[in-house]
Amino acid sequence: MSEPVSVVGAGIAGTWTALLLAESGRRVTVYERQDEAMTGATSHWAGGMLAPDCEGDGAEPVVIRLGHRSVQLWRSHLPETPLNGSLVVSHPRDRADLERLARQTAGHERIGAARIGEIEPALAGRFREALFYPGEGHVEPRRALPALHAKLRSLGGEIRFGADVRPEALDGTVVDCRGLGAREAQPELRGVKGETVLVETAEIALSRPVRLMHPRWPIYVIPRANNRFLIGASTIETEDAAGVTLRSALELMTAAYTVHPAFGEARIVELGTALRPAYPDHSPRIAVAGRQITVNGLYRHGFLIAPALGELVANYIAEGTRDNEVMRWS
Repeated sequence: MSEPVSVVGAGIAGTWTALLLAESGRRVTVYERQDEAMTGATSHWAGGMLAPDCEGDGAEPVVIRLGHRSVQLWRSHLPETPLNGSLVVSHPRDRADLERLARQTAGHERIGAARIGEIEPALAGRFREALFYPGEGHVEPRRALPALHAKLRSLGGEIRFGADVRPEALDGTVVDCRGLGAREAQPELRGVKGETVLVETAEIALSRPVRLMHPRWPIYVIPRANNRFLIGASTIETEDAAGVTLRSALELMTAAYTVHPAFGEARIVELGTALRPAYPDHSPRIAVAGRQITVNGLYRHGFLIAPALGELVANYIAEGTRDNEVMRWS
C-alpha cells in the first residue's frame, strides 16, 4: 500500500480530501479536534449550496470552474444529492438586479410564470419571471458530512475525533484543512461572518433552493428534510461570531416571507452563525511546502468547491499533477 497520509480537520474540505485519497489507495487518518457532532465547525452551519453558475455574479472564475467539477463529484459519490437546479426570483422593483444577474452568469433559462408554477407549485402566481439554473443542486451539510465520513471509513480511512494535533507534529505527508485554525501559519486568513435562520413549516414545499435578489447579499431559501428550510446567508466583514444580529435576522426572514407568505407562520428552530475562512482575493488556495499541504480559503463556497480541491490534492500526491491557478509552492 502507498505511504499513509494524515489530514487535519474533518470538515468538508478535510473529509473530501481524505475520501479521495482513500479512493486512490492511500491509508488515511483524519484528526479532528471536535467531537463527532462537530457543532462548532463551519461546515455544521453551512447552507450547502451547489450553485456554480448562479454564484457567478460574485464568485471568482476559479470558484465557478471548481464548482462545476465538484457537482460532478457529488453526483458520482453521493447519488442521492438533490440536483434539481436553483431558482432566482425578485421583487418587481429589483428586476434590474435580475437582469444584471442574467448578464453576468451562464447556465440559466429565463422562465415565465407558467413554468415557475410547473417546477415549484408553491410559487404559482407569485412571480412573473425567474432565472432557472438546471445544472445546480444542494446538500444538507448535517446529513452529507456524516455520510461522507461513513464512506471514508468504508474505504479503510480512520477519523480520530477529539484529537487536537498540530500538522507540523505529524510525520509523513500531512494535509492541513483546519480553516481559521491554521491562521497562525497563514496570517492572511480572516474570518467572514455568515448568519442563517432555520425554520419549520408544513404549509409550503420546495424542490430546490430559491434565491431572492437582495441589495446586500445572495439570500437563499433552501429546503431541508422534515419540513424545514434554511434561510441564509449574510456575508459580514467581522470576526464577531457571538450571534445573529437583529438586522440580519429581520432581512433573512423578510426575504423568506417575500418568497411565500406561509413563512410568516413558520416556527423558528435555530439562529446560526459561523466564520468562513477567506484570503484577501476570496479565492481558495492549496499551499505546498515539502510534505506539508494546506487547503484553505474556501470562503462561502465550502460545499461547492471542496470536492474539486480534494481531487487536486489527491492527484498531486499520487502523480504530481499541478493546478497553477489554485496551487502555490514554497
